[in-house]
Amino acid sequence: MSKQILRSGTSIGANIAESVCGISKKDFLAKIYIALKEAEETMYWLDLLRDADFINGQMHKSLFKDCNDIARMLNKTTQTMQEKLNNCTLHSEL
Repeated sequence: MSKQILRSGTSIGANIAESVCGISKKDFLAKIYIALKEAEETMYWLDLLRDADFINGQMHKSLFKDCNDIARMLNKTTQTMQEKLNNCTLHSEL
């Protein structure tokens, strides 16, 4: 479990860093969405670590809150970018 949470937790930042150099808005959105999925996976692993008594409730609460905050920001970013892409598509069709 520790290797899984390390992988998914560090992948969040790696995908955000990669998104900065996206070759297009769609590429940026794809990388941010992957980071969001990794944040969700990390919260899953945190729950398992708590349930298996590898971390205590206080540590879980703190880490889960941080990860959830990141996930909410990434979710909002994906929504905003999707709206921008949809608006660009609509305007180019006119």
